[in-house]
Amino acid sequence: MKNFHKTVWTFLVLLPLTALSMNETPNVDWAMVAKIREQGFQRSQVMEIAGYISDVLGARLTLSADMKKAQAWAKGFMEKIGLENAAIEPFMDYGVAWDNEYFSLHMLEPDYQPLVGFPLSHTSGTRGKVICRAVIADFQTKADLDILRGRLKDCAVLATPPAAIDLAALSQGVTRRTEEELKRLEEAVVPPSPRLKPQAVPNPNLLRPEEKIDFFKSEGVAVILQCESGFPGAVRGYARPGTRDDHWSREKSLNTLPILAVTPEHYNRMYRILKRNIPVTIEVEVRNRIGEAVEKACNVTGELPGTDLKDEVVMIGAHFDSWHASPNASDDAAGCAVALEAARILKAIGAHPRRTIRVALWAGEEQGIYGSKEYVLQHFGDPKKQVTADYEKFSVYFNQDYGAGQYRGIYLQGNEHARRIFAEWIKPFSDLGLTAISIQSVGSTDHVSFDAAGLPAFQFIQDRVGGTAGHTNLDFFDTLPAEDLMKNAVIMASFAYHAAMSEARIPRKILQ
Repeated sequence: MKNFHKTVWTFLVLLPLTALSMNETPNVDWAMVAKIREQGFQRSQVMEIAGYISDVLGARLTLSADMKKAQAWAKGFMEKIGLENAAIEPFMDYGVAWDNEYFSLHMLEPDYQPLVGFPLSHTSGTRGKVICRAVIADFQTKADLDILRGRLKDCAVLATPPAAIDLAALSQGVTRRTEEELKRLEEAVVPPSPRLKPQAVPNPNLLRPEEKIDFFKSEGVAVILQCESGFPGAVRGYARPGTRDDHWSREKSLNTLPILAVTPEHYNRMYRILKRNIPVTIEVEVRNRIGEAVEKACNVTGELPGTDLKDEVVMIGAHFDSWHASPNASDDAAGCAVALEAARILKAIGAHPRRTIRVALWAGEEQGIYGSKEYVLQHFGDPKKQVTADYEKFSVYFNQDYGAGQYRGIYLQGNEHARRIFAEWIKPFSDLGLTAISIQSVGSTDHVSFDAAGLPAFQFIQDRVGGTAGHTNLDFFDTLPAEDLMKNAVIMASFAYHAAMSEARIPRKILQ
């Protein structure tokens, strides 16, 4: 086994020099690019795909009923457009399912107002409709517990300080990257070193979120209200604190309190009224469905089979899962629509790639990039331990996340060996604004799982769309720029096609 590992590492070190001859010129199939552009611009379906995912399928929290429905649809769509081997592929025991079935929140006194919010995932519901008084309880230290002890029974607690609202976010739409920004990205010559976060000295007097929740529960609190959003109109909330540690436990989810994220304007109004020593009364009802048993989370994949190099693989994709407050059109229904449209374009024009082009729609990205991480381990292995036979046959993965803005270039992810190839492949799209190649890296999404394993994986440089939508209740189809997504699908289809047709696989950088 020791010699096997030595052979693998030798292969990895030599691959950047041998995967592509230094004298070889990466070719562009201009005739195929014309077909891709014609199909993608004149007969585009990308907005129909994005609209169906956003409007009909809705939010797609991993393991939720909506996610399962969406994955079944995605598999059927792949088959409809002619992809082969479409599959819903389990990757790990994930936890129990959680679905919000009903939510209602109102301020009754001193003035009536419907309140905008939603429950955090993997929290409990209420026992029917509850009317209770609100109390400020945004304490931080253990000493504060004695001040509040005995005063919170059957109350709704405002557990966070009032939010500072960013009024500038109101004016943000599609923010195009300037030529100066793109130039700075291109001129960077050294990938940034990982920034190590300074290790904070634990303060034994500060309460962890789980400790605050336990205290509220012991005091008989009815419901917890919080606000962690500074964007006007936006509700930002994720999962019950501690879910990653307890693996989305049924017992923990059933025995916690209802925790509700509230839009900043409504939260701050209640907070200010209470500061005036005027009572606030709210009415709340939450119904959640919590699964009976641990389930496996799944990815969805489908293929455009290759010809003479069909055992080698080019991949395109995006994460299909989302948080639960909105359909999450930009994060990342848009990326999934682009990947599916890119595959549809290639099928529609009769492309016959040499390598297999595989589309992947990931789950578990929002909780920790689990879907792609486990997929890489299962299909390609770990180069620090042992890799599979498919590891050496993998060429490249192209990902879209970071919103719905149009592609302006591509990050090399520190892989200098890919620069000359991508410099040729972007030429047919310079008229669309695709010009920049940057050695810089970006993280926090699914291409990182491949890159960490030494497999070439890339994220496109994108324009920014809005400042309030992602991970909030505001991320709907209406925010998607249609022409941007049409351009992205055309570019992704072209990159996938050229990677699949190239004489050699995309070269790899040397693992450190």
